[in-house]
Amino acid sequence: MAKDTSKLDDVLLAMDVVDTLRHREQLVLSELDAGAREAALLARLKEIYAAQGIDVPESILKEGVKALEERRFQYEPPKPSLSVTLAKIYIARGRWMMPAVLAVIAAGSLGAAWHLGVAVPERQRAEAARIEIADTLPSEIGRLHDAVMGVALEDAARLKADAFRAEGERAIAASDVKAARAARDALALLQQDVSAVYEVRVVYGPGEARSGVFRIPEDVPGGRNYYLIVEAVDPNGVLVQVPVTSEEDRRSARVTRWGQRVPEAVFQSVADDKGDDQIIQNSVIGRKSAGYLSPEFTVETPGGAILEW
Repeated sequence: MAKDTSKLDDVLLAMDVVDTLRHREQLVLSELDAGAREAALLARLKEIYAAQGIDVPESILKEGVKALEERRFQYEPPKPSLSVTLAKIYIARGRWMMPAVLAVIAAGSLGAAWHLGVAVPERQRAEAARIEIADTLPSEIGRLHDAVMGVALEDAARLKADAFRAEGERAIAASDVKAARAARDALALLQQDVSAVYEVRVVYGPGEARSGVFRIPEDVPGGRNYYLIVEAVDPNGVLVQVPVTSEEDRRSARVTRWGQRVPEAVFQSVADDKGDDQIIQNSVIGRKSAGYLSPEFTVETPGGAILEW
């Protein structure tokens, strides 16, 4: 038992020597750098311990120096490894797991929102456009063209219908949905215009300050252009939108009321008719029949029109 205790004491003394050497590292380095002999280093260590009242055998000092060189009693952390890294990550999971989970949820939500809000609607629009250009638009364009041709009684309407159908067919061949829709819509309006039945009436009555206006044209400073303010009214008394192009700026619009150009004599005749009792007895100046694009006027008119007055 005493023998084991002696060995333990020797080990403890060697460890203390190593610790002393480690704390006096500058001394060790200076001695070793100077190439001092081991005996001289051992003598210095004996002096250090003697100053502390400790008698350390030379064999223990040598064992301590050897242990220091072998780094026997020095703790060295384990080298990084995958298992160690994973262990550290697992131990720290309390710090990173919740933010990571939230980040994954946020990324998933963004991805789902993009998929449902952008990708899916875009695919649906593309599929709808494919079906429309392959089936719906050709059918609608053909049907509308046939409808116009079935009611048209003048070549102008038929030629327009043929032109719009040709534009639609070219657009369909080029898979141009926008242009094909425009051709279909133009045919729909053409059908509406050709089928429309209405009267062209000069406006008058309560709230109607003017039934006519005149303009001084820029190219004829001394002349005047006369216009009656008229509107299109169907047999049921409902206003009808009709296409009108202004002769002043060539702007076209679909309107229910416009200024129809007439000779001065017609203008004055209507003014006289209204002047006696504010009622225009002969307010109807034209009629539009089904099958035609334009009304047939019962008064002389050069055919020009204005949209503003």
